[in-house]
Amino acid sequence: MARGNFSRVTEFILLGLSDTRELQLLFFTLFLLAYAMVLLGNLLIIVTVRTDPKLSSPMYFLLCHLSFIDICYTSVTSPKVLVALLLGHRAIAFEGCMAQLFFLHFVGSSEMFLLTVMAFDRYMAICRPLHYTAIMARGACWALVAACWVGGFIHSIVQTLLTLQLPFCGPNVIHSYFCDVLPVVQLACTNTTLTEWLMASNSGLISLGCFLVLVASYTLILAKVRAHLSQGHWKALSTCASHVMVVTLLFVPCILTYLRPAGTLPSNKYVCVIYTTFSPMMNPLIYTLRSNEVKESMWRLWKRCRA
Repeated sequence: MARGNFSRVTEFILLGLSDTRELQLLFFTLFLLAYAMVLLGNLLIIVTVRTDPKLSSPMYFLLCHLSFIDICYTSVTSPKVLVALLLGHRAIAFEGCMAQLFFLHFVGSSEMFLLTVMAFDRYMAICRPLHYTAIMARGACWALVAACWVGGFIHSIVQTLLTLQLPFCGPNVIHSYFCDVLPVVQLACTNTTLTEWLMASNSGLISLGCFLVLVASYTLILAKVRAHLSQGHWKALSTCASHVMVVTLLFVPCILTYLRPAGTLPSNKYVCVIYTTFSPMMNPLIYTLRSNEVKESMWRLWKRCRA
């Protein structure tokens, strides 16, 4: 059938997480608390790092940007989810769906690249300490952060253009609580096998590639620490442990979700909650609880605010 014979879908219906009203209210409460923790926790980290000169090292510079990305990332999906759970408004315009898809992958892939940069920062600090200051200068850090955003944009625009070129004539029900490439592509009125493989190669291989680089970095760091046991190295290893927790929460669900074409396995929208909501919520807790410097700086900021 020619593409011109299709009547284009103007909106999609998001099924959400549950049809039971009691569960919807429970999910609304949990998502609201999680979103509030993401906003408040990451804003606190940004303010703390920006106002304390003692937190001027590249690690905290990158942490500040990670907090900003987490706020943007969860804000792509959480407001729409909260409105749908509370008021039952599950419809989303076609343009809004494509925008949500674009920004989700733009910010999400930028976070993956940034976490990879943070692992490189820890590797240089522990394994190449004599060259660390020169390599991780402030200009280099800004260039690495900019590269993360550019890489995220390129990845996302490819995903979005692959989706936009598909014809959508119905059905328009998305079996998820947000617009993502896999559930949206399954609604196209054409054979999407090639598109699905291209998207799996794009999103899946980026997730897997960054994850393997991170694993290699932490393996080298662990080998270095075991060979040179000292208080400074154990402190660095403690910092890396928090990074590993973030990496596990974000990358493993993404690899399981995206490293396959749509329809090969049933999608699990509850798995998506881990990397869209739970991971950004845990970042402030992990980094503040594992870093005495950040906790001490927050305490000083609290005393200044009370004075």
